[in-house]
Amino acid sequence: MVFILYLAIILIATKVAGALSVRLGQPAVLGKLLAGIIIGPAVLGWIQPDDFIGHFSEIGVLLLMFIAGLETDLEQLRSNWKASFAVAVGGIILPFVGGYAIAAAFGLSNNQALFLGLLLCATSVSISVQTLKEMNKLQTREGTTILGAAVVDDVIVVVLLAVMMSVLVPAQDVSIGLLIGKKLLFFIIVVAAGWLLVPRFLKWFAPLRVTEAVMSGGLIICFAFSYFAEEMGIAGIIGAFAAGIAVSQTAYKHEVESKIEPIAYTLFAPVFFVSIGLHITFDGVGEQLLFIVLVTLVASITKLLGGGLGARMTGFDRRGSIAIGAGMVSRGEVALIIAAAGLESGLLLQQYFTSVVLVVILTTLITPPLLKLTFNERERA
Repeated sequence: MVFILYLAIILIATKVAGALSVRLGQPAVLGKLLAGIIIGPAVLGWIQPDDFIGHFSEIGVLLLMFIAGLETDLEQLRSNWKASFAVAVGGIILPFVGGYAIAAAFGLSNNQALFLGLLLCATSVSISVQTLKEMNKLQTREGTTILGAAVVDDVIVVVLLAVMMSVLVPAQDVSIGLLIGKKLLFFIIVVAAGWLLVPRFLKWFAPLRVTEAVMSGGLIICFAFSYFAEEMGIAGIIGAFAAGIAVSQTAYKHEVESKIEPIAYTLFAPVFFVSIGLHITFDGVGEQLLFIVLVTLVASITKLLGGGLGARMTGFDRRGSIAIGAGMVSRGEVALIIAAAGLESGLLLQQYFTSVVLVVILTTLITPPLLKLTFNERERA
């Protein structure tokens, strides 16, 4: 029954910390992230990361991105595809150069520097999505561009990771053509399924005389799309986002959304927010404090400038561009997955692994207040 105690602690900690964060003028999600650090191994040690936390947090982030897809204006997403692509590319080039330069300055080998540069290219907008939702900015042009850029960023970074692993790690035998083909096949199948299968499936599933048939149908689509995305080498959150967009084009959008949100925000999302903080440990941090601070600064500034420059080049004003760049700063679970792959392949040394994880979490913690600051500044202007 330990996991039941964990749930009780997580729920009360995230709700209290979120309320305190709002009182201090910050997004509630910032307090929830900090709650994970406080009740986790870094401070109080009340919660330890385990399989239960891992599974619940995975469901939590998938539901968050599914809800984001449900609330996305598809027409606006289509009209902003050029801006999303430019933001994604800008948010890859500058962090890659910055990451390589800072790694070389600390004496890492060429291969290790290339890998750190690639790791800083990753973007995970699940925290940005939650922050934008709290501020009622998710359906704005800036919010839609951030979501679109995250999809493009994920595909490019995964392909670059496969190329790097095949070139720099002798034992890795990766077919680049097959890899790119799987990504293209994923988007073709998802678009076709969203257009042809999802409406028919919900229309058939909704009349079934069982409890909450429509909501169950929405969850089936969300999890199926997420699993398919992972199998095709794309982050599951992209599949969940695509599932949300597909369901949003049906007559069942509002019913699914109104019933999924209570489940997500009551139980699964709090575990996801806490799970991020559970990765923090301060053991040996003092020896690499300078490395952590400098890499965090480089990771944040290059993503902010790179994404902002891409937005500026495609017609956004200065403040809107900065807000978009801020939304791309969080590295989240995508960078953690890349870090684990680097550790396994030897491209990321064990002595730097904890520091890199801390950098990833710090960029995630920076994102909510940075987003609120930039959007508030834009509104005041």
